[in-house]
Amino acid sequence: MAQSTNAEELRLAAFGGEFADPATEAAFRADRLDEAKRHARVLFALSAVLNAFFLLSDWRFEGSPHFVVALSARFGVIFISLFCLMAAHLCRRVRALDVVASAWQWATGIGVAVLVTSRSELALFVVVLLPTIYYLTVPVPFALCVLNGVGASAMLLAGYLDPALPLRLLLGLGVAVATLNAALMIVLSRSNRMDRLQWAAVRAARRANARLRESENLLEKTFQAVPLPVVVTTLSDGAVLKFNEAALRFYGAPREQIARLRISDVHVSPQQREQLLRRLRDEGAVTDFAGSVRLADGSRREVLVAAAPIELGGTPGMVAAVIDVTERTAVEQQVRHAATHDALTGLPNRAAFHARLEAALATRRPAEGLCLLLIDLDGLKDVNDSLGHDAGDLLLSETAQRLAALAGERATVARLGGDEFVVLLVAPEALEAGRRLAQGILGDLRRPVSHRGRQLSTKASVGLAACPEHDCSYGELMKDADLALYAAKQQGRDRLMIYTPVMRQAVSERLSLLRDIIDALAEDQIVPYYQPKVSLATGRLAGFEALVRWRRSAHAVLAPAAFEMALLDREVAVLIGERMVRKVTSDVRGWIEAGYDCGRIAINLSPAEFTHRDLASKLLRQFHAAGLQPDRFDMEITETVFLGRDSDHVAPILDELKRAGVGVALDDFGTGYAGLIHLKQLPIDTIKIDRGFVKDIGQDTFDTAIVCAVLELGRNLGMRVVAEGVETAGQARFLRERGCGSAQGFLFFRPLPGQDVPALLRTEGEQAAAARLALFL
Repeated sequence: MAQSTNAEELRLAAFGGEFADPATEAAFRADRLDEAKRHARVLFALSAVLNAFFLLSDWRFEGSPHFVVALSARFGVIFISLFCLMAAHLCRRVRALDVVASAWQWATGIGVAVLVTSRSELALFVVVLLPTIYYLTVPVPFALCVLNGVGASAMLLAGYLDPALPLRLLLGLGVAVATLNAALMIVLSRSNRMDRLQWAAVRAARRANARLRESENLLEKTFQAVPLPVVVTTLSDGAVLKFNEAALRFYGAPREQIARLRISDVHVSPQQREQLLRRLRDEGAVTDFAGSVRLADGSRREVLVAAAPIELGGTPGMVAAVIDVTERTAVEQQVRHAATHDALTGLPNRAAFHARLEAALATRRPAEGLCLLLIDLDGLKDVNDSLGHDAGDLLLSETAQRLAALAGERATVARLGGDEFVVLLVAPEALEAGRRLAQGILGDLRRPVSHRGRQLSTKASVGLAACPEHDCSYGELMKDADLALYAAKQQGRDRLMIYTPVMRQAVSERLSLLRDIIDALAEDQIVPYYQPKVSLATGRLAGFEALVRWRRSAHAVLAPAAFEMALLDREVAVLIGERMVRKVTSDVRGWIEAGYDCGRIAINLSPAEFTHRDLASKLLRQFHAAGLQPDRFDMEITETVFLGRDSDHVAPILDELKRAGVGVALDDFGTGYAGLIHLKQLPIDTIKIDRGFVKDIGQDTFDTAIVCAVLELGRNLGMRVVAEGVETAGQARFLRERGCGSAQGFLFFRPLPGQDVPALLRTEGEQAAAARLALFL
């Protein structure tokens, strides 16, 4: 739109050559006012001077009547020329100059018309010359110029012509004067056109130059105002041609020194500039070139460069902007280190080790092998529990240092989390080298660690897997090492186990068993069987112990030994425990509603159930929901609950149950790892003698001594004692004579399904009790 408007303004009239747009024409004439005034003054001055000279020629008319007329006309022309000369000097507007110039034309035309009435030889020349001067030299608009020129020609022709001349001659002179005016109009029109085209071109050039200067000024200001260092260099030798204030401040040197720099002197590595130029040639522009530069004070900075090629007077150059990323790079390195390293030990973490193992497997050469050692500290929890986590942290840090020292440069050591470390060894005989390294680790970790005057002792279990002997993928190799570590723990800890395929087979069987157990829970195949307890003093039923059974079919009922591996899974153990409590409470409520007294019912709690701190409140809610009093139940626990990671929860849970009236029995006493201290610290009111001690009672001196000691311990502590696995009359007699309160075993009853218990309770009475006493009396 702007271009269209500009073209319309610059359009020239077809005749006259002036701008068709009045405003543009006025601007043109105003722009040339000074030049027009100067031109007019010169014209008026020359007119006065020439007419003064022409006075000499007028003396030839002396004595004739024409002399006075010619002299008067000549002085008039001189006077008007001088008057217009002064008036032109005072003109401040174009129109005023037009009036002065037109007045001069008409006054001069009248004067000269009087002079040519002499009809001399010179008069005819003046008739032709004066209009020509008017058209070509007087700075007035085209229309006014034509008017004044035609008027002057008419006056001159009228003054020159003699009515006595032949008509043909008169017409010829008229046609000649008209032709002259027409030709002069054409010349004036062309002159006007050329002047205005030139003026338009000059003005356009001025505007372009002004815009160029403005653009250059803006560009320079922008260049200097950019907060990033910007440098312009040649491509050939890297000479610095231009730089902004930010670059000056960044480099930290005087302006003169930077102007003499070669950019290659700034790069820390000479190859960096070559790499940058190569990318410029290949990509055309670079926005993310990372490099290092050395400043004037010798300090090194990490930078990110954005560069583009430019032409500098035909010479290839480059403009580059520099971003200082030193601090950002340092922070990124810290974040990257924090993301890939363990904060406590400084070792690579699980994610970093994953990447290193993947890379090692991908780049493994045929002659090389990889050995993976999973290391688990066996006594860290005891240290944390007894001495605090600061001691445990010290132990972890010391372990990390020892592992790193033993592995050296040949292996990668990482902490996977908690008390678990891993070592990756790459060597030609990786399996054997890993075995030797593992033995060294086991021996070194047995050395105690000093902490606040105390010696911290810990040991480790190590699982080893190797590639290509075992597996060569990340997931499978890690799984192999984990299986080997699990086997090391199962076999007593503080040892090295090397992976064998049998380990994976065991895991596969365990997983299959877990799936079967989950299906059994869904199909209601996990049910309680009830083992009656008998009072050895009276022969009466003293209660029942609810035992878990897997009823796979009508003729196949499996004891826990058949699915023991599944019970090691915490989630499955918790699900089975919850199912047993629901079933038992439902059965007991049914017996009571039927009018049977079933005594106290013992329910076994697995260590996994103690991972839930609300276990006590959950059990009590289930008892109340079934309408049963908590004092009808005993909770049987084994000594393994004191050894789990959640053993801190055991005492509060048992205390809450005890306060509600629930009894607490310690099952399989003497077979686990708990000490007598637990009998003192926990609210235990019943001790159960393990069947392993009862089996050879009276025959094996060791078993007999243990049973007698437990009975004496229970009597002294005021606790009930229950013997398990009583199968012979001699065993029952021995226990009764030594003061054992009650017993359970095949001598009396086998475990019964819930639906058979009412029949047993119906037959219970004095006669039944006496019959039982007769078994062993």
